[in-house]
Formats: sequence, C-alpha cells, structure tokens
Amino acid sequence: MPSPEPVPEILVDARGHRCPVPTLRLRRALEDAPPGARVRLLADDPLARIDVPHFAAGAGFEVIEVIEEAGALGFLVGRPG
Repeated sequence: MPSPEPVPEILVDARGHRCPVPTLRLRRALEDAPPGARVRLLADDPLARIDVPHFAAGAGFEVIEVIEEAGALGFLVGRPG
C-alpha cells in the first residue's frame, strides 16, 4: 500500500502587520491552497489571537494549532479536503 501524500503546508509570515492584514493574508492563502492543505500563519499583532479563530470558524476552516513563541503567534489552519 503506497504511503499517503504529505499534506502541503503553506507559510504566511504576517509579522510586523496589524490586523486585519494577517487575517486577509491567511484568507488569500487558504483560497489559493489545494483542498486538504494547511496554512501556517505567523503574526505578532495580539488581536490575531481573536481575529484568526473568528475568521476560520466563520469561513469553514479549522484552527488545528495555536502556538506562541518569541513574541509571535503561530496558527496552523486547515482547509477541508
């Protein structure tokens, strides 16, 4: 049985930008991504902690992971297959 294809992960680095820019960049990346892809968004605006999950829930995407490291937030958001 062949091994499954790895899930593509797209990186969107929106550090240094204020909301709504990180969320807008995330939306564009998810719209352009193939079904089943994941987008990792890096943002350092504290409002992203609220805006990104709200956007994802309303648009039918899934926030898989949220991490905070070195003053930046990292969101892994999945696009349904």
